[in-house]
Parts: sequence; C-alpha cells; structure tokens
Amino acid sequence: MKHLKKQKTKLKTNVKIDQYEQLYHDFRWEVPDHFNIAEACCHRWAADEKRAKRTAILHEDSEGNSSRLTYAELHQQANQLANLLLQEGVQRGDVIACILPQRPETAITLMASLQIGAIVMPLSFLFGPEALEYRLQHSQAVAIVLDATGIKAFEEIRDKCPELKTVITVDCQSSEDLPPSIDWSSHLPYMSASGTIADTRSSDPAILIYTSGTTGAPKGALIPHSAIIGNLTGFVASQNWFPQKHDVFWSPADWAWTGGLMDALLPSLYFGMPILGYQGRFTAETAYYLMEKYQISNTFLFPTALKMLMKAEARPRKKYKLALRAIMCAGEAVGDTVFNWCEQALEVTPNEMFGQTEMNYIVGNSHQHWPAKPGSMGRPYPGHRVAVIDDDGNEVADGETGEVAVHRYDSYGHPDPVFFLGYWKNDEATRNKFTGDWCRTGDLATRDADGYLWYQGRADDMFKAAGYRIGPSEIENCLVKHAAVANVAVVPKPDRERGNLVKAYVVLSQGYEGNDDLVRELQTHVRGKLAPYEYPKEIEFIDALPMTTTGKVQRRILRLREQERAEK
Repeated sequence: MKHLKKQKTKLKTNVKIDQYEQLYHDFRWEVPDHFNIAEACCHRWAADEKRAKRTAILHEDSEGNSSRLTYAELHQQANQLANLLLQEGVQRGDVIACILPQRPETAITLMASLQIGAIVMPLSFLFGPEALEYRLQHSQAVAIVLDATGIKAFEEIRDKCPELKTVITVDCQSSEDLPPSIDWSSHLPYMSASGTIADTRSSDPAILIYTSGTTGAPKGALIPHSAIIGNLTGFVASQNWFPQKHDVFWSPADWAWTGGLMDALLPSLYFGMPILGYQGRFTAETAYYLMEKYQISNTFLFPTALKMLMKAEARPRKKYKLALRAIMCAGEAVGDTVFNWCEQALEVTPNEMFGQTEMNYIVGNSHQHWPAKPGSMGRPYPGHRVAVIDDDGNEVADGETGEVAVHRYDSYGHPDPVFFLGYWKNDEATRNKFTGDWCRTGDLATRDADGYLWYQGRADDMFKAAGYRIGPSEIENCLVKHAAVANVAVVPKPDRERGNLVKAYVVLSQGYEGNDDLVRELQTHVRGKLAPYEYPKEIEFIDALPMTTTGKVQRRILRLREQERAEK
C-alpha cells in the first residue's frame, strides 16, 4: 500500500480522465513475511502518542446511549482480554467465537484473539440454536465471548459443545439458566494492561467465517492475516482514497460478516480512523440521523438499504446536514435508478464493488479515478487478476457470459494476499473451488471492451425460459423504477411448455394495494423497457423478501418455494 499512497500525490482527481491503466499496471504488492492484524489495526496506533488519543470506536444504541473508545483504550482492553484468555488456557491456533453486535467489545475481542495468535470466529447474534450449534461444534471453538443478544440461543446448545471451556459474557443479567461464565466487567479490570503480539506470519490463519452455500452445510472459510492487506486496494479506491483528514466510517453491515468486518471495521482501524458502531435496527430515518450526528464521510451500504433511503427522502441534502463523500455498494446490482438518485440527491457517485469471503474486494469502481458505468461491477482493483472463464477454465470473449474467477497470482506473478487458506476441515470443497490457479466465485458476468464486468447473477440464479437465458438483476432493476415497488426478487417458475416462466415477488411501497390492475401495470412497465421474453408472466405480492443477515435477497428460498408448488 505504500506504492498506492505515493500515487495519491501524483494523480489529480478528475472524473473525466481515466487513470485506471496507470493505477493498475504500476501497482505492486508489499506483503511482509511476518504480519498481525491486531498490531496493524490497534497496537501500532496506541504506540503513537498523537494517534493513541484519537477515537477508534464510536458507539450508540437504539435508546440513544453513546460512548467512544480511543486507540489507547482499545489497546489496553485488548491486552486485558488477551491475558484473561491466556489465563483460561486458550492457546495459539485455538478458535475463539464472538457473538456480539456492533459494539466496542466486538473490536476488543477481535484484537485480543488475533494478538495471541488465536483464530477468531465472528458469529451473528441473529443465529438460532441450530446454526450456532453447527458452527461451534464444527470449528471446535474453545472459548466464546457474547452478550445478551446471543445468550438465549447459546443457552439451548451449551451442553452440546463440550470443547467450549471458556464463556465470557458482556452485560448479561445473572440468572439460574445462564451457563457458568466469566463476567467481562468483573474480571477484565483486574487483568494486566500490558501484553505482546504473537509473531505470526502473514500466511497464518486469523479469522474463520462460515458462508452459506447453495447446497450442503455452511463452509468455514479460513482467512489469513494477509487478507486485510489484499482488501486495501479496493477499500481505498472504492472509498475515494480513504483516509482523508476528517473521515468517519459507518456501515449497517454486521461486523460478524465479511461485509462489516473486512469492508468496514478492520480497514478503518488499519488506517487509524474512527468507525461508528450502531446497536439497533436499521431504518432509513435512523441512517440519516446517524450520518448527520456523527458526520459520516464514508459508508458501505447494500443496494437494499439505498432503496430504503431513496424511498424515505427524495432530497435528503435539504433536510439533513450530511458530510458524506463516498459510498461503496455491494451484494446486489445497484441499477441506474438508485445510482442516479445517489448522484443527484446524496451528491455522491456510488462505487459498486464485488467480492466474496474467500477473496474479498477484487472488482469495483472508483469514480474519481476512472469513469463509473452505472450498473457495472467495475474493473479489477489493482493487485488482482480477474477474468471471466468457462467451465474448463478458459477466458471467454468480451460480451460472452462466464464465471468470474480470480487468479492466485497477480499480473506480475506475485501471490495475491487476498485469498483464503481453504475451507475448515473440508479439503474437497477447497479443491472444487479452484480450476488450476483460478478461484471460481460462482457468479456470472460479462466483460466489455473497456474491461468492465457486468453482473449476470449467481450461477444458480440464472435460468432459461423458452430457450432464453434469464438473469434476475435487469428485470428487478426495471421493476423497482416503478413507484409502487419497494423491493423485488425475480425467480424461475417451473413450466411444462417453456421450462420456466419469469416470476416476480414484489414488496409494495406504502400506500399501494396489490391487485390485478397493478399486476398488469407492472407487466406493461417491464414489457415496454426490456425484451418481450423478460417481463414477469406472474407477479406475487409479498410483505417482505427473505434476506440474509447482511441484506442480500435469498432468491434460493423463493426458487425452492416455486419448485415445491410445481411438484404439488
């Protein structure tokens, strides 16, 4: 990243000039043999007299209670928790589970775990007992840190996880049902505030994140310390050359997931800047309130969240005093409707990004340094060799649909540090992820003559109807332009004659009623804008779409629903 910082002073920010080729071809990775995320994101700033007093974590809960944690305090409490874990017998290489929402203790737990050379496994507080049980058992976690948001599910499966020896609770009321545990506030203050950083190699395991696949049980992606370095080119570029002097980051993405952890929390701390953690439910009103109060400059928002902001306020800049200067979007295609609203209403051009847990932040935009094409995934970020390949691992021609894949080595033959180490205790799945040195994403796209990728959907989201290959994104983008549509998901409906019909599940905007007249109106709306075979032959109104905890629409659930109905 040193080289990238040098380029910052050389290049003039001018959206009319495409600086991509210079940035991409001049970049070289600088990955040290020994590297530790906790040292890079916390302890080095605490050792700096000026940086130590700066805010690391801002925090507010749904009741309006707020607090702040400096880098010096983060360092001190991470040392104290690390010493407590060591005292409990946690060793280097052990897995430590963390079930906490966006709060200071989450960052403290991450830093403490990583600095002793353990592997931290962030888990969503929304997990039910079965999801929690599988991950704790499969990972063989020996310790867990959790608060009241995750305690109920944990209580139900505690006895089924015999390897879990240490339980540390944060702000949990004592009860007869609470498993034997160590109270954070009662023990941490009495631990030594000094500590050391384990001498980890950059390739040593650091983070274990379980990802849900299309089939089978979730797979644990094992992330090395070097992965944060591999994320930085994309993070800096998508956040319009973060950090600037007064930058403050916020994202509603759960810190237990790749989007919140690797795209928000850790990169912000890596650069010694403040990040806001909000402990409460996301709404458009709350988002505007937080962005104004904390003068948020940089954010990562899912397109679903942007749609909510757009529907809530047509002209937010007139109502709120915002400091927003950069928006990164990922998870779904933004679409030109939301894209244009961001430019006009928020006065920020959104930078779309694409990546996944196994190799994150690999493709995207940076509109200040190369032109953004609305709806495009962008171009490969510096340091990443990305292609669209066929089933045999060969690159397809421009304009042809194939699978997005990332090469183990960059264009100059250097190892790309962004890669995961493999799936936890699943060598077969790890092998299947690769074709030679190409790591497959499972996502389909086309590449245009300028090197921009255009998302065509998940490999298993694509379907054929009457011989035509259909991708849901374009149809969904068209439907959401209609004022009656708050959100939408398009899936195939099995049909004997055509193979499949195009079906849309629509969430209505407030004030609209789902009826036959509206169905015909929406069908006409799409038929007039897209190809005749793309308009939804059937529309079903639904109160809410099934979503992942990170805000992605789960089309798979709706697709399975249609298959089950067809079988009946």
